Amino acid sequence: MADIVLRAAPLTVQAFAPFGDVIETEGRSWRWINEGTSQRFDDLAQIDVLEGQGRPLMSIFRASAQSVPFRVCALERHPLSSQSFYPLDARPFLVIVAESGSTPIAARVHAFLSSGQQGVNYRRNTWHHSLVALQQTSNFLVIDRAGPQENCEEIALDGDRILVTTG
Repeated sequence: MADIVLRAAPLTVQAFAPFGDVIETEGRSWRWINEGTSQRFDDLAQIDVLEGQGRPLMSIFRASAQSVPFRVCALERHPLSSQSFYPLDARPFLVIVAESGSTPIAARVHAFLSSGQQGVNYRRNTWHHSLVALQQTSNFLVIDRAGPQENCEEIALDGDRILVTTG
């Protein structure tokens, strides 16, 4: 068993593109609404929840803070939908994903650090870690799929030990 140490890279639209969408207003187009009192930023993520009689489900998750280096023991994916997370407390959080492919999954893991002003929308079937809040317990707005079929697969990462750090 070998240690794989990943330094979380800044979360950017370009770097995260193979896994889904970065949800942020920075650099995005907008328009004035409500008699010029609000800016509206549209279409920030490709929400995909309708497969198999699915419907949108909006939730708030409260994630306990984790320390770094953070050990990655398992990943999950959602075969019937995308899954979106947006931080409500403007705190940084870790985003851990894996590329598709035939090589061992540990060799395909990537880590990103959200600024706290960015969320993510994981594409359908993208392997990812559950929420990893940093600093303190944090709230996240989550857009997910509700429906009659099970929509979560999990895989344990045996073998190589993956540690994620922010520094």
